[in-house]
Amino acid sequence: MSRKIVFTSGKGGVGKTTITASLGLILAKNGYRVLLVDGDIGLNNLDVITGVEDLIVFDLIDVLSGNCRLNQALVESPLSTNLFVLPCIHSLSSGVVSSQKLKDAINGVDGLFDYIFIDCPAGVELSFHRAVSIAEEAVIIVNPSISSVRDADKVIGLLKSYNLNSISLIVNRIRGDLVLSNEMYSASEIASTLKIALLGVIPEEDIMLKGLTDTPSESQKALKIISKTLSGKSAKHYDYLKKYSGFWGSIRKELRKIL
Repeated sequence: MSRKIVFTSGKGGVGKTTITASLGLILAKNGYRVLLVDGDIGLNNLDVITGVEDLIVFDLIDVLSGNCRLNQALVESPLSTNLFVLPCIHSLSSGVVSSQKLKDAINGVDGLFDYIFIDCPAGVELSFHRAVSIAEEAVIIVNPSISSVRDADKVIGLLKSYNLNSISLIVNRIRGDLVLSNEMYSASEIASTLKIALLGVIPEEDIMLKGLTDTPSESQKALKIISKTLSGKSAKHYDYLKKYSGFWGSIRKELRKIL
């Protein structure tokens, strides 16, 4: 049986799609078969991030409209032979997509993959419920801001109405220097506020990486740790405070303020 996990957030712009795709790629490179499902109908960009936008013949809407079989719409990512994408790029006609149709389609490949990740649209509209209905587990992505945490709390309330095996949290774009100076909530404080388990943390970085990359970075280190936790091989979290602790850490913290 596949582990079907929906990645969601209370608001857009928190890095949800990039994290979903990045974790899928890391697991795929570690030998797991991973399917990424683009559940963000209308504002999709999972195909671009995974490098399959020019390889698409059929998509999710074609499957649900009966124009093709599900396996015809799956696109193997050039980034890994174990990573597949079910894209969604067509405009919708009314009534094409229903939760049951989508669930039946995904159940058709259950067991062919170790993981099925559903990239859920932000917010709590119909498309959110459609994406969550497929899943057995949920991961919420938040930034360490009051608005992001508040919106995530609303999403958690809705997720609890589903029969999910687990709901966990990833805190993205956290800054250790600001946490140590009490200018930003810590990851543990956010998890405690939301009353869900902390799956992992990802630090904010000054560089912007386009798409998915193997370029060494603190974010990549953090994502690899999360992938191990997700697959049950570790229970650690990335230490986002270490860089700013001690004598040299205090210097880095002061330099970051200046720069």
